Amino acid sequence: MSIPSNSVLTKTQAISPAAIDDFELAALISSKICHDIINPVGAIYNGLEVLDDDNDEQSRAYALEVIRDFTTQASARVQFARFAFGAAGSAGATIDLGNAEQLSRGFLATHKSKHKLTWKVPAGQMAKNRAKLLLNLIACAVSALPRGGEIVATVGGKLDDPNIAVRCIGPAARPPQHLREFLQAPESHQVDALSVQAYYTMRLAKSCGLLLSVGMEGVDVLMSASR
Repeated sequence: MSIPSNSVLTKTQAISPAAIDDFELAALISSKICHDIINPVGAIYNGLEVLDDDNDEQSRAYALEVIRDFTTQASARVQFARFAFGAAGSAGATIDLGNAEQLSRGFLATHKSKHKLTWKVPAGQMAKNRAKLLLNLIACAVSALPRGGEIVATVGGKLDDPNIAVRCIGPAARPPQHLREFLQAPESHQVDALSVQAYYTMRLAKSCGLLLSVGMEGVDVLMSASR
């Protein structure tokens, strides 16, 4: 028995941004997180079935390797989601940027090393929502580099009033899926489990009082958030 990888995402109904309340947003984010971990969880389940049913040593060794690999992937994605979407501390809390770097590297490693992270962020603590904005921009950068590449995360200025930038460098770099559409015409672009990451990133920038922009700079994609 295998677990279908698309069972969550394909059943999520698109909603107009004007119609989204906090309950709908929470439901869409939950759907996205479930979708992000269903593949590794399904692979772990299937690997356990092999261990139960197959006595061939080579098959069992391969199953254990698969289980270890996808357990690491699931753990990295859940930990990243906890900080990128979750509370990760009490209201008004800050997030350690060293921890944010570790979470980002773990998250990108689940994409089979197609994406390299260059971290140009000073050590220290940053307000929770601004650190979450940085994490979500890094997640959006993955869709900006469909063939892989370098993601350069930069925080300038003071950490209590930062300028945040994420540059995407690589072949076929393009503005991240859905984010530019929400910035250009937020009321005309539908929100579903595929686009909720971009919608939430836009909402985070607004909550921080930062102007979010996305565009091409030469052949690179640049996402920036500043006053």
